[in-house]
Amino acid sequence: MDAKVSEGLPPQAGASAAPISERAPLTHSEKRTIAISMMVPVFLGSVDQSIMATALPTIGRALNDVHNLPWLVTAYLIAATALTPLYGKFADIHGRRAALLIALGVYMCGCVVSATSGTMLMLIFGRLVQGCGGGGLTAIAQMILGDIASPKDRAKYYIFFSLAFTTAGGCGPLLGGWICDHLVWWMIFLWSFPLSIFAVVLTLTILRRLPRYDRPHQLDFFGALLIIASSSSFMLALNLGGVRYPWFSSPVIALLACTLVIGGGFVARLLTAKEPLIPIAVLADPSARLAMIGHSFGWGAIFCLNIFLPMYLQSALGWSATASGASVMILMVTLNATAGLSSPLIGHVKRYKLLPNALQILSIVSILALAYFAEGITPLRLQIILFLIGIGWGPTAPLTQVMLQNTVAMHHLGSAIGTMNFVRTLMSTIFVAVFGAVVLANVSAGAPAGTLSRALDGASVAIFTHVFIGVACTMAVAFIAMLVIEEKPLDSAMPAARR
Repeated sequence: MDAKVSEGLPPQAGASAAPISERAPLTHSEKRTIAISMMVPVFLGSVDQSIMATALPTIGRALNDVHNLPWLVTAYLIAATALTPLYGKFADIHGRRAALLIALGVYMCGCVVSATSGTMLMLIFGRLVQGCGGGGLTAIAQMILGDIASPKDRAKYYIFFSLAFTTAGGCGPLLGGWICDHLVWWMIFLWSFPLSIFAVVLTLTILRRLPRYDRPHQLDFFGALLIIASSSSFMLALNLGGVRYPWFSSPVIALLACTLVIGGGFVARLLTAKEPLIPIAVLADPSARLAMIGHSFGWGAIFCLNIFLPMYLQSALGWSATASGASVMILMVTLNATAGLSSPLIGHVKRYKLLPNALQILSIVSILALAYFAEGITPLRLQIILFLIGIGWGPTAPLTQVMLQNTVAMHHLGSAIGTMNFVRTLMSTIFVAVFGAVVLANVSAGAPAGTLSRALDGASVAIFTHVFIGVACTMAVAFIAMLVIEEKPLDSAMPAARR
């Protein structure tokens, strides 16, 4: 049996696959051009959440609704979570180019709906539409990177992705804060529209030369609906519990019961469907499973810092939106710069796990230091801590994707990467919802209705200290997963592509 994971296809599906006709391999220059063109969708998919983080308090005050602020993040994540695996399978069937065009079109529609929203409910709907498109942007770009480069050579082209991630992480928080302080909050949804159009043009032109590794798949829309329903019930329970209803009240218990029942239905669907939303064969492989755990818990921790650090700086310490955005910028810049600089080492050293594992310990200790010094932390100390957190997680970020690509069959790469992004966004959604419930339950309990727009002001530092400790525990799970994963030799060859 092939050492790589290869989910079994039905005999008729395998028989109906078009015969492979070998084509001339891409030159290094062509691969580089494709990788550079993918920097735009990677940037769009990455900047969305970082630019939202510093804008959340302003949006809550503008719409006089802070209770539902977490839904601006979780609605996006729920949609992205459910649709990312579908994008992966769709891309395996119809090609990356078609999938990316659909993702860009839906994302732009969501931007328009969000920018024209006059109520929190409409804005949440706009974020839901954005998530339906945004969930495919970075994931499909990562699939394309896997199409043009073997695991051993992947880092050679990942540097361009790292530049996009670094730029997004660096300018996102600062730009979001500046727009809220000097313009109007809804501009955070429209400023990227020209970039989206540019990404469409690049997709229609440069990706024509992209190799194809198509295989027939079935799209599990029912499984996607189940995970959306289960996730929404869970998030709504966390959003209402302890704030609008007691935790043991009938509405909250009913929502949690729906979460368990529908979630159980989703698990049953995974076990019985011909081609479930998440490929069971991929999850059954220990290396793929551990790579996904390390990826999702590590990025989940970073994502929570991006969301709750600006809240902490603005609400607990009284910083402005611009100042908090500028301070958080160092985290994503350092993280992605370190990821880009360290990734070439992965293909050139035998013990490629050693440095990332050592630095992950640094990230955990640094997050704990953030919790310890949270009371009245100085700007300099904050910058040093965030710098160390970025260095600590950066080298592991690309390693998780390399190890996944190294263990799955090429024609299932789209599904595997889609599943990895599914698990990451699902866990990030849960972490944000849980930590958000902790914050809102403490800052808004008993607040009069007329003061909800100021409910976050003057929040206790102790609340965010607990959040930071929880984030450190999340990063520790990622460290354990990457510590025990098998260090297999990296493949250096690429299979034949279809014409």
